[in-house]
Amino acid sequence: MVTVIPDYTIFIQIVTFLALIFILNFLLYKPILTIIDRRKKQLEELENEIKLFNDSVDKRAAEYDEKLKLAKTNASEIKKEIIKEGADKAKSIVDAVRNEIPLMTQEFQKKMDKEIMAARQILESKSRRLSLEIAEKVLGRRVQ
Repeated sequence: MVTVIPDYTIFIQIVTFLALIFILNFLLYKPILTIIDRRKKQLEELENEIKLFNDSVDKRAAEYDEKLKLAKTNASEIKKEIIKEGADKAKSIVDAVRNEIPLMTQEFQKKMDKEIMAARQILESKSRRLSLEIAEKVLGRRVQ
């Protein structure tokens, strides 16, 4: 059987290992943890900013959609009013023309009557002279 007697170097290695852990904890592990925490906080802040920005964008988009919808409604109402106004004007113009048609017809009839009377007078005067000329040619002598 063999017995192992620990010598004092193992204690030096344990102390050295613990000192190394303490030094690495102080120089490496804690700074890395603080950097990781800082980045985590920055990410959280950025996520909050992104969320606020998205909320703002959604709100503005909703406002824009509402304004666009209202503008389309107003435009549609104005279009209907303009169409109605145009139809009313067209109707009034058609009614005015319809009211003028009988007056124009009467004026035209009066003008035609005057022209017919003038033509009759001209034809009567020419027909007497023409009938006298025909009678003279047929009879071969002058008729009075």
